[in-house]
Amino acid sequence: MIKPDAVGNKHTGAILDHIIKAGFEIVAMKYTKLSNEQAGNFYAVHKERPFYGDLVKYMSSGTIVAAVLRKSNAVADFRKLIGATDPSKAEEGTIRKLYATSIEANAVHGSDSDENAAIEASFFFSSLERF
Repeated sequence: MIKPDAVGNKHTGAILDHIIKAGFEIVAMKYTKLSNEQAGNFYAVHKERPFYGDLVKYMSSGTIVAAVLRKSNAVADFRKLIGATDPSKAEEGTIRKLYATSIEANAVHGSDSDENAAIEASFFFSSLERF
């Protein structure tokens, strides 16, 4: 997912270019705006964390780009491509190093496991059996 800060800062095309050049196939993609309820549901795993309220507010603050990507070893490769959550600690050339402005506004979200990737993809796309 490309987060509201990166979309608002007009980095969508550049981020997608990095993704494609890294060998990912985009099999589904859409622009959308999450309501507070939708953002809360998406990040429900963090409900007890102190940052949850701010995260929900931020993720519902503007347009996002949700996407389903395909590649061998996709989760691990994508996490390497995007870099550390804190852009100041991200490796040079990673998406977060290039486009994130803070830990909170860190440009992109990437699933942390194949299982969560399937859950998160189905949150945005209803017909995943074709992917």
